[in-house]
Amino acid sequence: MFKLPKHLLTLFAGILIVFTSCAAPEVDTENVTIDAITAHPEWSKDASIYEVNIRQYSEEGTFNAFREDLPRLEAMGVDILWLMPIHPIGEENRKGPLGSYYSVQDYKAVNPNFGTEEDFKALVSEAHELGMKVIIDWVANHTAWDSPWTENKEWYELNEEGNFIPPRGTDWTDVIQLDFENEEMRAAMTDAMEYWVREFDIDGYRCDVAGMVPLDFWKNVRTKLDEIKPVFMLAEDEGPEMHEAFDMTYAWTYAHVIREIAAGNDDFGTLDSLMNVEEAKFPESAYRMYFTTNHDENSWNGTDPGMYGDNFENFAVLSATLDGMPLIYNGQESILDKQLEFFEKDEIEWKEYAYQPFYTMLLNLKEDNEALWNGQYGGDLNIFDSPEETFAYKRMKGDDWVFVYLNNGNEAVNVPFEDYEIPTDESTYEIYSEQLPPTENNYFEVAANSWLLIANE
Repeated sequence: MFKLPKHLLTLFAGILIVFTSCAAPEVDTENVTIDAITAHPEWSKDASIYEVNIRQYSEEGTFNAFREDLPRLEAMGVDILWLMPIHPIGEENRKGPLGSYYSVQDYKAVNPNFGTEEDFKALVSEAHELGMKVIIDWVANHTAWDSPWTENKEWYELNEEGNFIPPRGTDWTDVIQLDFENEEMRAAMTDAMEYWVREFDIDGYRCDVAGMVPLDFWKNVRTKLDEIKPVFMLAEDEGPEMHEAFDMTYAWTYAHVIREIAAGNDDFGTLDSLMNVEEAKFPESAYRMYFTTNHDENSWNGTDPGMYGDNFENFAVLSATLDGMPLIYNGQESILDKQLEFFEKDEIEWKEYAYQPFYTMLLNLKEDNEALWNGQYGGDLNIFDSPEETFAYKRMKGDDWVFVYLNNGNEAVNVPFEDYEIPTDESTYEIYSEQLPPTENNYFEVAANSWLLIANE
């Protein structure tokens, strides 16, 4: 891997922009001493994550309808189910006919459009029986205008006239800002988060705009939750300091860079530099979440074909084999070629599940090959020099290794064994891509807009 000088690493880290699809304030990325979590839940070390939009998942848009698909997702290799907010949605100042999932009216109730509390318990129970974990989205920074919590006006930030206000610097007019200097509010929030772990046996949380909430709150609540059961915590943020309370953070800058590469506005050299920066910036134990899309990217930025064109598979392979955890957003396994509406019903078009075998291969390989495991459990990343419009790298852990070659160009590329440390003995590895076998001259030919993925037997 090409290493930047340390003074350039620091400079690059300082100028990288933290891109957030929720338009949250930028995060300070200066180097800090981080007391990061190292004791992740044992089951998370080789896990992948799948985001579920209950409203749009099925015609019914219910827990029970989604529950019918659990065996398919388990067979695909999904380990963690992340459910977007399951709570009732505020009606006052609502956006659109159904409102934003992130305008939470009641932290201790389920959205009646999704089903009942018993339906949700049954969903969690069946997921557990199939060996999957369930985390739910948690919106701690703000509530709906008509939340019962507004009876305690001192729990909120107020303007000079003493009125509720949306979060500063946003256009989130359907929600109002909580005041984390109020200890009673903090206690109520902690109690609500304990409630779902204790009463419904969920396995953790994805925390919305986590960087807008004081870190000491998250550290305290993490301690409380772990006393009930070991939980998994995902922060919608990419500040390294978040790993003092969270297992995993968003790789937002990565997501922006790969979209720019796909659009032809940037090249793989920027990605190489970014990986160097993040290696220096994040603790070894930090899980990073890599993704091609999620609910925000899809609804506001574009479809998979629209953002990645002919190279979508290349970026999906990349996201599943770098040193982090891959996210799949519901519908990607069936070619997510529509932008789902955010504030109204807009069902996923499931079609023929064209990418189900593709994702099954990637997720199963991740579980079976230790080089692809998460955080400190996975292998080192070695990026090779390669021609323009290509990206080549290898990950190694013990006897396990994985080699990936991405060709974003419009012409086939030869990949010589000796240039990329590929064994000449074909019996020692397996080819996972739709690939012609190597030639007698010991090189692979990787087709235009295609990928090569090989790993040890």
